[in-house]
Amino acid sequence: MTADRTAASASGAAPSAASASGASRAELIADTALALLAERGMRGLTHRAVDEAAGLPLGSTSNHARTRAALLKAAVRRLAQREAEVLAPDEMPGPAGAAPEGTDPVAAPADALALALHRSLTTQRDLLIARYELALEATRRPELREFYDATGRGFREPLEAMMAALGSTEPRRHARALVAWCEGLMFSCAAGSDHDAVPDRAALRTGFGELLRGMLGE
Repeated sequence: MTADRTAASASGAAPSAASASGASRAELIADTALALLAERGMRGLTHRAVDEAAGLPLGSTSNHARTRAALLKAAVRRLAQREAEVLAPDEMPGPAGAAPEGTDPVAAPADALALALHRSLTTQRDLLIARYELALEATRRPELREFYDATGRGFREPLEAMMAALGSTEPRRHARALVAWCEGLMFSCAAGSDHDAVPDRAALRTGFGELLRGMLGE
């Protein structure tokens, strides 16, 4: 992948480097950093490489994130934003108890979780690879570890609330189990032995349904 293609795939519909400014330029820099992490690994992520891949004047990335730690934090922050957007608001499951009487209350959450996970395993695979690069780097950088963990809590806490609303007697433990199951699948499909055998949405829905019903004692 060329540098231009790296920047284009990272930024998606982001404005061109010539028109990017303020928040849009910050997103372009962070998106390009994520694409470089996925393509070249941690060693390939430098301020100069981001400038070149994003088509920005040299020094632009340094002006936005003066240190490597700041650039990594910007990448983690943008990663969390993009992962949070994997489901549109109208695709989110309704509140517990909203399912019509006589229907399976687990069906809607299982379907939404399956949709989100399937998108992560397919259209957002490069984001997963970038996330693993950042997670490993966080084990060596205490300042990044704290920041990375804080963003992670933003994903676990809604799952805990969902499990509590579904009637879980141990929502925190059950949410962690859900996260662990998802993490195992994501690593296996993104970088492990199942990289060429990504489950389809129906299989993921079945898996989530089995997990949720087992946790809820149904």
